[in-house]
Amino acid sequence: MDEKKGQDVLVIGAGLSGLIAAWGLARRGIPVTILEAQNRIAEPWRNRHPALRLNIHRHFARLPGLHPPRKDGAFLKRDSVVEYLERYAQQIGIAIHFGAEVKAVERKTAGWVIRTADQSYHAAHVVFATGRDRVPHIPDWPGLATFQGDLLHAADLGDVSRFDGKRVLVVGAGNSGADVLNHLARHAPAEVVISVRHGPAIVPKRVLGFPLHRAARLFQAMPLPLVDRAFALTQRLFFGDLTRHGLTSHPLGGGTRLAQDGTAFAIDDGFVAAIKTGRFKVVGAVRDVSGSDVSFVNGHRYAPDVVICATGYQTDLEPLVEHLGVLDAEGRPKHPTGEADPGHPGLWFTGYKSLFTGYFDAAIVAAGRIGDAISADLGRSPGSATFQAIALEKV
Repeated sequence: MDEKKGQDVLVIGAGLSGLIAAWGLARRGIPVTILEAQNRIAEPWRNRHPALRLNIHRHFARLPGLHPPRKDGAFLKRDSVVEYLERYAQQIGIAIHFGAEVKAVERKTAGWVIRTADQSYHAAHVVFATGRDRVPHIPDWPGLATFQGDLLHAADLGDVSRFDGKRVLVVGAGNSGADVLNHLARHAPAEVVISVRHGPAIVPKRVLGFPLHRAARLFQAMPLPLVDRAFALTQRLFFGDLTRHGLTSHPLGGGTRLAQDGTAFAIDDGFVAAIKTGRFKVVGAVRDVSGSDVSFVNGHRYAPDVVICATGYQTDLEPLVEHLGVLDAEGRPKHPTGEADPGHPGLWFTGYKSLFTGYFDAAIVAAGRIGDAISADLGRSPGSATFQAIALEKV
C-alpha cells in the first residue's frame, strides 16, 4: 500500500456537501484533497429516476460562486443537478481522487490516517461528506424472502410508466414516498396501495401559484411550535381531514420532525387528490409477507405485483467510525452539520442533516463552521466575511 505524506485536510465525498466544504477551505488558502468512491461526479444523482425534480426551490439549490441553471424554472431536474455539480467541480479546481473508497479511519497522535484499497493518507483534519442517503434501506419484514412479485427501493424507481397496468404497493409516504406517489398519479397503474405507520406532514408544492419552499427562510426563523401549527393549519386548509382516508397524524409536528431527525415534509403534486378520490388507498404498516401476499397491522392483505419501498436510507458510516462513538443509534453523526466534537478534534461531518431551506443551504452553513475552525487550528486567517458574502450571494 502506498503512503501519502501528511496533508492539511481530506474531504471524503465529492457530492454537494463535500464540494462546498472543499471550496470553503480553498477560499481560506487551505490545501485540500477530495476522496470520492465513485469514478465520476454525481453518480447517485445519475441513478435516480429520470423524471426527478428537486423539492428545493432553485433559490436555495445553489453552490457558492456558481448560479444554478434557470432553464428548469423553480425546481431543478435530475440531469440539471448532475450538470451543475460537474461544472462546479471543474470550476473550483480542487484535486479529486476518484475510485478512492475509504476502508478504514484511524486516530493518531498527529491527526488521522485514512486508508483506501491501495493508499494510506495522513491528514490533520478529515471531513466526512458521504451523505445521509448513501445506502437505500429496505426493512427485513418476516417472510420477505418468499415474496413472489417485484421488490425495489424508491432510489431505483426508474421510468414510472413501467408500472402502468400493475398493482403497486408503496411503503412509506414521506418525502421520497410522496415523490413516487406524485409520479404514479400521473401514470396509469391498475391499483396503488399506500402503507404507512403515521401520516406524513403534507404541504402543497405551490400556494396560488407561489412555490411554497421559496418562503423557507421565514420558516427557518420561526419557533418550532409555531412552524408545527402553521403547517398543520396549511395541511387542513388545502387538503381537508385526511384521517378520513387513513392518513393519521404523527405525534410530532412536521417542523419538529425535520429539526429533530431530518424527516422532511411530503410535498403534494397530485397524490393527495388520488387518495381523496379513492384511486389510491391507504392501509397500515406492513406486518409480514407470505408468497404473493403482504399483510398489514390493521388486518388488511394485498397481493401487489410490485412493492416500492420508500423506507429511507442509511449513512453506512458504522464500519468506518462507529468505534469512535461519534454516531447516534440510527447510525447518523451526532454532530451532523459541521459542529465541533471536543472528543474528536479534526473529525468533521457535513451533509447529514437538512434545514428548512434544504441540503445545499445546510452544506453552506456547515462549510462555514468547518472552515473557521480549521483555519483557527492551522493558524490561518478565517476569512469568514468573504466566505459568507460569496456563499450567501442572492441568486
